[in-house]
Amino acid sequence: MRVVEDFKEYQILDMADGQKLEKWQNVLLIRPDPQIIWPTPMFREQWDKADAIYRRSSSGGGNWEIKKDIPTPFYVHYRDLTFCLKLMGFKHTGLFPEQATNWNLIRDVITKEKRPIKVLNLFAYTGAASVASLASGASVVHVDSSRGMVDWAKENVKVNHLEEKSIRFIVDDCLKFVKREIRRGNKYDIILMDPPSFGRGSKKEVWTIEENLYELVQLCTELMSEKFVLFLINSYSTGLSKTVLENILYLTVNKKKKGVISSDEIGIKMQNSSLILPCGVTAIWQEK
Repeated sequence: MRVVEDFKEYQILDMADGQKLEKWQNVLLIRPDPQIIWPTPMFREQWDKADAIYRRSSSGGGNWEIKKDIPTPFYVHYRDLTFCLKLMGFKHTGLFPEQATNWNLIRDVITKEKRPIKVLNLFAYTGAASVASLASGASVVHVDSSRGMVDWAKENVKVNHLEEKSIRFIVDDCLKFVKREIRRGNKYDIILMDPPSFGRGSKKEVWTIEENLYELVQLCTELMSEKFVLFLINSYSTGLSKTVLENILYLTVNKKKKGVISSDEIGIKMQNSSLILPCGVTAIWQEK
């Protein structure tokens, strides 16, 4: 497992009974997590200090119970990067801290290349990977079907003072966008994607990871440049193992260009404990 241990402004303080107590700089939140199936907290006294709690509804969804005033947005920093956070309707804050391990990899690859690198970021959400890529000198095409998420990504770029860097924001269905890029003859040196288990495109196109992921990755191989260096798939879908993602990369990307394929769980270590919270899997193809 690749574990994030150096995110100084994000910590999991405790976790039990389907919930995690987490600290985002100075903001304490309690949010549900289905992986936390053990019943007893280790630091019970800290839970009463939470600024907000996400309460699930028996009819689906849920809402935030705000205990103390929280700025909107509020901010956290990871190394030299800054991210805008907000309490969203479905328990999220706009950032997945476990992804820091992937941001580090992306930045290392870009920096080592010592040449102009073009990155395609699909299902790009609020743009953390786009910001990491820009900060390392790459140009980025950022694609997400949600205009709200793309606008949020623009905020993240701006707060990092990277708005003058080369980035295109695209509100579109990722599969349709890739098909158009193939027709245009565009090429990329790095392709990143964080596909949902289920989603809808900008025009209500239905996406399911089981039915559409292989096709998307196969199409993306036609966007690989001659000096292509990195293909990264991140998944939170419990229905797909990391081996399945490796197999997809082997049957598609590796047929186009031989490389090194690896995969692993990613997670975050709880403070003052040996416990680790698993947070999805990442599969990677890298140039040899």
